[in-house]
Amino acid sequence: MAKRIMSSRLLSLRPISSSSSTLNNNPTRLLLLPSTTVSPNLLTFKTSTTAAAAATDDPTETKPKKKKKSSKKKAREAEAIKQQQVKEKRRTRSDKEYDDSHFPRLLEDNEDHVPVMLPEVLDVFASMSLRSFVDCTLGAAGHSSAVIKAHPELQCYVGMDVDPVAHAKAGPRLDDAISCANNPNLRAHLVLKNFRHLSSSIHDLHPGLSHSGVDAILMDLGMSSMQVNNPERGFSVIANGPLDMRMDPQASLTAQEILNSWPDSEVGRILRDYGEESNWYLLQNKIVQARLRGGLNSTSELRDLIENLTRRTRGGRQGWIKTATRVFQALRIAVNDELGTLEKSIHSCFTCLAPGGRLAIISFHSLEDRIVKQAFLNIIGRGDGDGEESSGYMEGSSKIRGDNGPKDAWIRQIVQGRNGTILTKRPVTPSEEEERLNRRSRSAKLRVIEKLR
Repeated sequence: MAKRIMSSRLLSLRPISSSSSTLNNNPTRLLLLPSTTVSPNLLTFKTSTTAAAAATDDPTETKPKKKKKSSKKKAREAEAIKQQQVKEKRRTRSDKEYDDSHFPRLLEDNEDHVPVMLPEVLDVFASMSLRSFVDCTLGAAGHSSAVIKAHPELQCYVGMDVDPVAHAKAGPRLDDAISCANNPNLRAHLVLKNFRHLSSSIHDLHPGLSHSGVDAILMDLGMSSMQVNNPERGFSVIANGPLDMRMDPQASLTAQEILNSWPDSEVGRILRDYGEESNWYLLQNKIVQARLRGGLNSTSELRDLIENLTRRTRGGRQGWIKTATRVFQALRIAVNDELGTLEKSIHSCFTCLAPGGRLAIISFHSLEDRIVKQAFLNIIGRGDGDGEESSGYMEGSSKIRGDNGPKDAWIRQIVQGRNGTILTKRPVTPSEEEERLNRRSRSAKLRVIEKLR
């Protein structure tokens, strides 16, 4: 009788394995005593295991991990959309039409340089009768030529640039622009100096203008293509050249001297503050170590150092190129003292304006734009706020300024102060069409301030 009971119990357990050999080979064995019965827990375990296996085999069942990944992906997409919306709120995208046929003509006229936000700059001065105009960053004279053609009433023009190559390219184009404007009364002056010397230069060239003031001043803080595309200048991340990065060829300080001679803490500060590079400390140490092997003497050596350091930690080619761009920016700013010069020059330019005159500045990275924004607020006496949420901001230009005509329709929100009015509460950025045609314009931001009439 015991044998029969045992046999029936074993038969009831056989479905657990496909064969007796499988049961025998199983390292985990179940010992049943003849006097015991089959445990309900065992059947429950088998049932739950079978159900789990069936659920795994069911193609319609979604795995929890996949759900988790999907939710993370949705969260990232939502965050990206939110950041884009915040970015859009902090700027005013230009709605100017950028004609496709206009772009090739600019390339033909300027060879390797296209002026950024040209239609927007022309709009800034369109409602004004310009007697005098100063371009503090002459470059290839793209903006200057267009302003001269658009204002035949112009009597005095001053173009400033510290780069002699810019003067060589700009001269013939300005002559053509003056001829097209058919303005024999225009007196044009080219000054081979940095715009920090604007006030003294105007006084030397035109003492009367120094007294009456300038109607319009433009500063385009971006690198010109003719500088970036010349490897000998040392600005290019891709092309090999000397570690120079001087805007003024007569200046003594170069990027090579900073990398190989300056204290390591100062090199780190430059990378952190001017390049806003999060990996600055590791880069600083690698640069100091390179000094023991002869130092860094070319842009390719610096690029290779950055690539070898970054490639293992950040997404491939795009990762190291972005890091290299920040490092090159930091060195260029340090070599030319760009931020210190900019901050002082903004106040000097505003002082040189005539009543009702306008100063327009195009910046290309957050450090520059922050300085321009804060300097404008300080000038009009509202520098105690952070700008965006300051109580001094007033919306609706038509409600604030009753004298706005159709040519000033580009003005959206303004800030009024003691000495002047900021005409761009939020910076104007290029149109989508311009960004598509000229990728170097993507980070451009235009801010404008008007002196009290």
